[in-house]
Amino acid sequence: MNQLYRNGGKRVWDLLLATTMAVILLPLILVVVVIVRWRLGSPVLFKQPRGGLGGRHFTLFKIRGMTDARGSDGKLLPDEQRLTSTGRRIRDWSLDELPQLWNVIRGDMSLVGPRPLYTSYLKRYTAEQSRRHETRPGITGWAQVNGRNAISWEDRFQLDVWYVDHLSLALDLKILAMTALRVLGRRGISAEGHATMTEFIGTKNP
Repeated sequence: MNQLYRNGGKRVWDLLLATTMAVILLPLILVVVVIVRWRLGSPVLFKQPRGGLGGRHFTLFKIRGMTDARGSDGKLLPDEQRLTSTGRRIRDWSLDELPQLWNVIRGDMSLVGPRPLYTSYLKRYTAEQSRRHETRPGITGWAQVNGRNAISWEDRFQLDVWYVDHLSLALDLKILAMTALRVLGRRGISAEGHATMTEFIGTKNP
């Protein structure tokens, strides 16, 4: 049964549920888009290449919550300086992730799986950590319901690989239920002292 789910059932489940959620949540998405357009201006969507299944690149969609403010050197300021109050509220409720339902429908992502990270990280993983790309990345995942951005990178990757090894419909349903509880509790949104998560520079002494 689990093998059937891995080999196609998960994709069918993703397509059906993501499409249903997109239709139901469309009014909410439109409200958030209007608020962001009013408070932050255009563009409303944030697009960025991320690493997906097999390490292949795809374009991830999010609702923008940061400004493009730059320092005197022309480089973007740190996330915590660019994150607006509107963006923080949107992130607190994970509303910025809603456009990723389109990524799921397109087949770039799954509802549940390891979170898609920067493409620059691909060459920094150990062989074991790279196994997180053996399944499609998810809007939520096992690491997200077990600490999200409040745990270390190494712990996150261990949880990601554990998920790959234990992938099943029952586990996905459990993660979705746990995600709903954590979103309501707004826990683990950021790493301590940071607006988002610190940069992954590689694992020392893997």
